[in-house]
Amino acid sequence: MRKTLAIALMLTASLGLAACDKKSEDKAQDANQHAEQAQEKMNEAQDKVNDAAKENAEAAKDQAESNKAAAQEGTAPVAPAAPAAPVEAPKN
Repeated sequence: MRKTLAIALMLTASLGLAACDKKSEDKAQDANQHAEQAQEKMNEAQDKVNDAAKENAEAAKDQAESNKAAAQEGTAPVAPAAPAAPVEAPKN
């Protein structure tokens, strides 16, 4: 009788513990959350790169205008800065 009761209690306890374990679900949710955060950070970084490319293009335009004005005044032009090519956002 004791042996049967002990086995039944152990079986009940092990099934109860197994039913409460949600680690795989928690890990999947955490992984999805981290993937979303990583995507947001990538989008922010891409926006910063695009902004830097726009600023670089504006600087090159200003440099060209400065060189044109210097040429009209008869002074030596300043060496132009190399413009950066714009970078497109990754398509996911």
